[in-house]
Amino acid sequence: MKNEISILEENSIRSKIHVIRGQQVMLDRDLAELYLVETKVLNQAVKRNIERFPENFMFQLSDAEFENWRSQFVTSNSDKMGLRRPPYAFTEQGVAMLSAVLKSETAIKASVQIITVFVKMRHFFTANAQLFQRLDFMEKHQIESDVHQKETDKKVDELFSLMDKYNVKETQGIFFQGQIFDAYAKFESFLAAAKKEIILIDNYVDLSILQRLAKKKKGVNVTIYTAPKTKLTVQDVQTFNIQYPTLTLKYTAKTHDRFLIIDNSTIYHIGASLKDLGKKCFCFDTLDSGYIPMILKNL
Repeated sequence: MKNEISILEENSIRSKIHVIRGQQVMLDRDLAELYLVETKVLNQAVKRNIERFPENFMFQLSDAEFENWRSQFVTSNSDKMGLRRPPYAFTEQGVAMLSAVLKSETAIKASVQIITVFVKMRHFFTANAQLFQRLDFMEKHQIESDVHQKETDKKVDELFSLMDKYNVKETQGIFFQGQIFDAYAKFESFLAAAKKEIILIDNYVDLSILQRLAKKKKGVNVTIYTAPKTKLTVQDVQTFNIQYPTLTLKYTAKTHDRFLIIDNSTIYHIGASLKDLGKKCFCFDTLDSGYIPMILKNL
């Protein structure tokens, strides 16, 4: 599986994400297209596992929402005008659940790509909260009319387009209890940026961390500094190195906090052990690179 999504794929997925009932969703027929299955097949799989799809995972558009959605595609997507029934909308959690229901390699890969785009969009909005204050004001004072709804959707589309204009680099962030996928997605984005070397300082390393490190680019060396009582064994390291060389395990009892150093130029301070990301509230931030030699010298 690729670690990165091409710009073409990302733009294609983003164009299929709509804001309905104040949340980002994708419609069943667009998901079916990405999963390479018929819409009917996708919906049948969902109905067979309906207990896995509560309303915050999936909902069917109302008649008014359906008509409003169809009116936006009169010229750009005339084939959608033949639809007789309102489609089903899937939230980010619903998309994640679909991969488990459809059980195909294509569905799993597509779900990872889709959720990655969901996460990027949400993080962009969080990092640029002031930019969206006007939109928030509009949503709070929204009236139930087709004209106002169209204007709101237009503004949302304009804000989405800003993601291409502004290149926001996140230097700090916070994740709350339960945001396990988001936290690991962020961690893997750090690993994907490494071109030569990854250094992880974490007293509580286990096999789950090696699974994440396996996503690194080929040729990137890894060094882990951890407590002498680590759960990793020499055999674990040897097995990892057969497929994803080269990992070096070193021991230290001089650290308490967790640090991740990328290419000896970027250092992240992470408030939770990497095996516990998202289990409780934690934050990360970027430190001055001048601390790197000092930290390594004192290990």
